[in-house]
Amino acid sequence: MRVGLLSDIHANRVALDAVLEAMPPVDRVVCAGDVVGYNPHPAECVGLVRERGWPTVQGNHDRVVDTPERYRHNEMARAGLAHAREALSEDDLDWLAGLPESRRLFEGRLRMVHSHPTERDRYVRPATFPSLEPHLGEEDVLVLGHTHVQGHERVGDTLVVNPGSVGQPRDRDPRAAFAVVDLDGPSVEQHRVEYDVDRVQEAIVAAGLPERTATRLERGE
Repeated sequence: MRVGLLSDIHANRVALDAVLEAMPPVDRVVCAGDVVGYNPHPAECVGLVRERGWPTVQGNHDRVVDTPERYRHNEMARAGLAHAREALSEDDLDWLAGLPESRRLFEGRLRMVHSHPTERDRYVRPATFPSLEPHLGEEDVLVLGHTHVQGHERVGDTLVVNPGSVGQPRDRDPRAAFAVVDLDGPSVEQHRVEYDVDRVQEAIVAAGLPERTATRLERGE
């Protein structure tokens, strides 16, 4: 069974469309959270994820979209959340609030979280994937996001995968990131695809979002 892995879409519909166009044939798509935040298209991204019925877990931005002031120390995050709160319907906000923090899918073969299996909002970068071993169960694949850094590694009997960020990569590669996992291996293919960054930057400016939200996209940071 082949599963498309998305994470950290962050309200970038242009990048999301490019990823879906580039994705090879899969049996299912799942999303490791942070559908909203930072970028200018929260309603469009939430609408597409809900329409497609992709199993999704709750990211930290999804969890606090109704209280953007909690990110007052980070103006880019605060502004993106405030924009999302204004753009989303009450039904969309309720959907985000109701997302689970963890999901086991495909008869338990795949476990999905946003950040860390047991510690909410903890960053787990590819170099520290081996530290996850005490937190792993019987899943064949653990999918996580949050760092916006693509990577994978086998830890014990589990394949740990971060598909990278669709909408705001931070690994110095501005191309949108995603992955495809074959549960029958398990094995993983990691992908990058170019998208129209200029178009998103123009939409960021039009929405009154911070300038750095736009400029970081072209640098993958």
